[in-house]
Amino acid sequence: MFVQVCLYFYCKCLWRCLKFVVRKLTGQCELQRICYNTKPGAARTMKIEASLKGSKSKRLQTSVNVHPDAIEKTIDDIMELKRINPDINPQLGVSLQACLLQIVGYRNLIAEVEKLRREPYDSENPQHEEMLLKLWKCLKPNSPLKARISKQWCEIGFQGDDPKTDFRGMGLLGLYNLVYFAEWDTEIAQQVLSDSLHPKYSQLSKAEWEKKKFDKAIGYSFAIVGINITDLAYNLLVSGALKTHFYNIAPEAPTLTHFQQTFCYLMHEFHKFWIDEDPLDIMEFNRVREKFYKRILKQLQNPEMALCPHFAASESLINM
Repeated sequence: MFVQVCLYFYCKCLWRCLKFVVRKLTGQCELQRICYNTKPGAARTMKIEASLKGSKSKRLQTSVNVHPDAIEKTIDDIMELKRINPDINPQLGVSLQACLLQIVGYRNLIAEVEKLRREPYDSENPQHEEMLLKLWKCLKPNSPLKARISKQWCEIGFQGDDPKTDFRGMGLLGLYNLVYFAEWDTEIAQQVLSDSLHPKYSQLSKAEWEKKKFDKAIGYSFAIVGINITDLAYNLLVSGALKTHFYNIAPEAPTLTHFQQTFCYLMHEFHKFWIDEDPLDIMEFNRVREKFYKRILKQLQNPEMALCPHFAASESLINM
């Protein structure tokens, strides 16, 4: 144990000495080298984040935790601390600001998502009830709901006649995601719902079904799986795995909308993955989910990865 501690401090000192030598040779600090030699996106932002957190300066360490309104002043403080002339290096301030907006925004997104997850569904809250009814209308526009408490809820994948009990695990976050999917990606959401009820009659042709031998294709409960995929997306977010994705698609701070768009992508991809896996019965759900989760994690290890590039926020990222 003592040897390991000594080795750790030796490597740390060696790394600091190496950084000092490189700065003297190049005339640039580590932050400058990262911004000038790494293209915008996850690769750059994650290196900047690691550099700031690993700095011996407390001011730099805490810069990743500032309020969004304090980012401009924080950039000025960093430039002053590193003795960088902003007039000679104007692009550096712009690049650092973009990175800090993403870093701070990701932290704030976790807090916002966590708040929704912790808020339970309340059937006495008119806003909650309105969202739940909107979910039904978006998914089943031609089938009026006969009563608030009804077995009809099973038609969209809830377990009983009152959906409120199914939101316990993910709170309002599960409902928010399902409603977003049904409202903004309506055609795909309705198709996924239909396929989950009648998997053998999905959009695959009869020849494709026969080729894949899906005669015993197993469906699943759409809403329950949606809540489960919300849990999967939540775990990817809080673990930091989604930084790669969000830092590549959001030129500034990632928002709840970005998270919900990612949920839509994960729902659609899981549906295709479920069909490809062709499970024998619903009891294989956890196995399929875990395999899907590992596949997404592996994809996110690529610093160039954007899970749903069609949601890319802006081309201005290129110029930062």
